[in-house]
Amino acid sequence: MREINASIPFDKRMWRQDLRGSQAHVTMLGAQGIVAAEDAAAIHAGLGEVAADFEAEGVPEDLALEDIHMLAESRLAQKIGATAGRLHTARSRNDQVATDFRLWVRDAIDQAEAALGALQDALLARAEEHADSVMPGFTHLQVAQPVTLGHHLMAYFEMIGRDRSRFTDARARLNLCPLGSAALAGTGFNLDREATAKALGFDGPTRNSLDSVSDRDFAIEYLTAASQTALHLSRLAEEFVIWASQPFGFVSLSDQWSTGSSIMPQKRNPDAAELVRGHSGRITGALVSLMITMKGLPLAYSKDMQDDKPPVFEAHDLLGLSIAAMTGMVESATFRLERMRAAAEAGFSTATDLADWLVREGGIPFREAHHITGRAVAMAEQAGIRLDQLSITQLKEIDSRIDERVYGVLSVDASVSSRTSFGGTSPKRVREAIAAARKSRQEEGR
Repeated sequence: MREINASIPFDKRMWRQDLRGSQAHVTMLGAQGIVAAEDAAAIHAGLGEVAADFEAEGVPEDLALEDIHMLAESRLAQKIGATAGRLHTARSRNDQVATDFRLWVRDAIDQAEAALGALQDALLARAEEHADSVMPGFTHLQVAQPVTLGHHLMAYFEMIGRDRSRFTDARARLNLCPLGSAALAGTGFNLDREATAKALGFDGPTRNSLDSVSDRDFAIEYLTAASQTALHLSRLAEEFVIWASQPFGFVSLSDQWSTGSSIMPQKRNPDAAELVRGHSGRITGALVSLMITMKGLPLAYSKDMQDDKPPVFEAHDLLGLSIAAMTGMVESATFRLERMRAAAEAGFSTATDLADWLVREGGIPFREAHHITGRAVAMAEQAGIRLDQLSITQLKEIDSRIDERVYGVLSVDASVSSRTSFGGTSPKRVREAIAAARKSRQEEGR
């Protein structure tokens, strides 16, 4: 029973949040006259000494003390004696752990936000470097239309921006303080919950004591945001895995973010990217784990909720590693631009440009233009040449309405330059997007 009941092996990670919450609580008790001022001061100072011990020596695991809350109070009693027993006045471990966990998740969100911002900066830097670099854009992993590498990287910038917004939204909703809800019904002591909430950086106290101690929505929302982020990181990792393979050869990964083979000395394996891809499954599994734990629990607190922390802690660790790894890979990758361009040119990626030109310049219905373009692609494919290498005579054999102006859209450079619609891949639009993104990032730092 001692072994299954104890949570100290994992909830000791919350020791900073626990001690901070206790200091805010005892300060309020002293200010309200619930605990004598000298006792409150002694407890506050003693908690500072406990924090110094934990910082220097780590947090011991004593299963007899069950959790970080009882361990901290026990260590406090060793410091200041029986006065430590006044700390738990007007609170329960139920509202205490709910507060600690919210503080921990809030800190985790801030860490994820900062790390994702650094990844966005890395994407911006490389996108600006390659605003003009032509590569194939794919659908179904088949060459579709030419784009720029800068445009491709900025797509991930947008994804990461949405991830950050989800963390921001989750933080806003969690930022209410449960402390003072006690076990489930509140307390008869004259608490100042507003003061406690303010001291801990919350926007205010929670409004219902039953909901306060039983709510874990904030943890589920954190894991939801983490899972979506992990999916985006996994997609970027998969791009690197594919691009680094010899058939593609679009990127060369640095030795820092790849490994060698134990038997084949010529290989450079994208292990970091593959692990990021794998971590996405574990992070999503953490979300499912907590949702299943919470799905059938009656109000208010049940011991099942002790299992809320391991999946959150695991997801936090994996997410931090994944973000750091992808940031490093983006910063250090060597893009092989000649291979990218060759792939874009070899895949008849400007076929749509020919069809659009026929519609725009020849007044031909798009469906007919589509068929004409298909015949041009077949002719070029049979001849083993690019579309822009077809002679005007050959093109006129297909349709007499084609003239020399068509060569202005058939090269990959002309194609990307023509995509000037807002959000398009033209280098001009890519640079505008980068400038807007940099301005946004600068405003965030103010």
